[in-house]
Amino acid sequence: MSKLTELTIAEAREGLREKSFSSRELTQAHVDAVEAANDALNAFVLPTPERALDMAKASDARRKKGEAGALEGIPLGVKDLFCTRDVRTTACSHILDRFTPTYESTVTANLWAQGAVMLGKLNNDEFAMGSSNETSYYGPVVNPWRRKGSSAKLVPGGSSGGSSAAVAARLCMGATATDTGGSIRQPAAVTGTVGIKPTYGRCSRFGIVAFASSLDQAGPIARTVQDAAILLQTMASHDPRDTTSVDLPVPDYEAAVGQGVKGLTIGIPKEYRVPGMAPEIEALWQRGVAWLKSAGAKIKDVSLPHTKYALPSYYIVAPAEASSNLARYDGVRYGLRAKGADVISMYENTRAEGFGPEVKRRILIGTYVLSAGYYDAYYLKAQKVRTLIKRDFDTAFEAVDAILTPTTPGPAFALGEKSGDPVEMYLNDIFTVTVNMAGLPGMSIPAGLSSEGTPLGLQLIGKPFDEETLFRVGRVLEEAAGPLAKPHDWWSKAA
Repeated sequence: MSKLTELTIAEAREGLREKSFSSRELTQAHVDAVEAANDALNAFVLPTPERALDMAKASDARRKKGEAGALEGIPLGVKDLFCTRDVRTTACSHILDRFTPTYESTVTANLWAQGAVMLGKLNNDEFAMGSSNETSYYGPVVNPWRRKGSSAKLVPGGSSGGSSAAVAARLCMGATATDTGGSIRQPAAVTGTVGIKPTYGRCSRFGIVAFASSLDQAGPIARTVQDAAILLQTMASHDPRDTTSVDLPVPDYEAAVGQGVKGLTIGIPKEYRVPGMAPEIEALWQRGVAWLKSAGAKIKDVSLPHTKYALPSYYIVAPAEASSNLARYDGVRYGLRAKGADVISMYENTRAEGFGPEVKRRILIGTYVLSAGYYDAYYLKAQKVRTLIKRDFDTAFEAVDAILTPTTPGPAFALGEKSGDPVEMYLNDIFTVTVNMAGLPGMSIPAGLSSEGTPLGLQLIGKPFDEETLFRVGRVLEEAAGPLAKPHDWWSKAA
């Protein structure tokens, strides 16, 4: 039997069924892995080993009684954006310091109801605002991958960088994540993991700290397409507490994996060939096309003409909604409270001390575009562009079943390499934001290594509520690309 932390969720599920090992043994192996690696990787902001072992013990007892759930005994990490009852949840912001929810997010409640085990809370960009996990109050996450011949610390992508790094480093079997403009798919791509952002409304947003409410969506990061399907099966549900949650049955995603792509037509959007695209990204894309064609799919060029407006429109809509959502943090009801001579100065001091530079930047942008003199010129215009972007996809999907693009414009970069230039940082989301603007499902699949020896991903975009097709196509790409060599565990020698 392989080392327990090397097992996929599907393999561990089978091993637990066959009683090859217990949930407590599986969980202990991951608790030990977190303890050995977290000082170097900073993936977990709050490990919860005692709770994990208690949950594992209860899981073993349920299995003994024949009451095993779909994720019985599987150890997972939880992005620190998901409220967890009686466990600190801060969105990795100082302003939510020591906040301990008295309620559970719907997504995590679904996971625990099916027997999953919580290893702890994972690091993320503050309030999910970032593309590299460098804006967290608790410090940056380090990608477990390194460039060939270099010990430079690389970013794990953002905002779900703790989730992607922990899954890639075998610290947890899977993780919850959120995606507002690419925050599941982009970190998955640069860490060699699988990440799916489901259709807007597929997973409840109840109990998830809000960034931009019309764009935020929860999803899983896992090591394989099958594992992602297993996790999404449980995470997705209708929830009357979230008015944007859609009352549709959740399909059997795992059954869709392995159905192949014969009879499917895959679109290739010409607008995603952006100026200055790295040759290796173009080559990766063409390999993906060839893999799908050889597996029996038809390939068709499509046009998404408003793609060039997606990024600027996103960086109007998202900050505008963030400006509104983050107005609730005032130092009165929960979290940080800074002293002030009066109520107004207390508000000002709390926000000045509690919010980091990137969050402040986005609040200022959002407040500006919502102000009386600029609302029509910026926010209203961006919403009109959003409608056009959605219409482009609707037209394309009349002729194709899914769309294939690169996930990121390049491989993981080094910590500090781009953080001084916000515009360059925002450009990391160039291939992913359209999916959020249109509310569509998107998935990133590991597709190879860059010339630097670090992972690259391909992105699939699907029709609304047709995640099944993404799992079908994703599995074909995964099999064609073959398994990535896992990152060398240099952190085990870090002291």
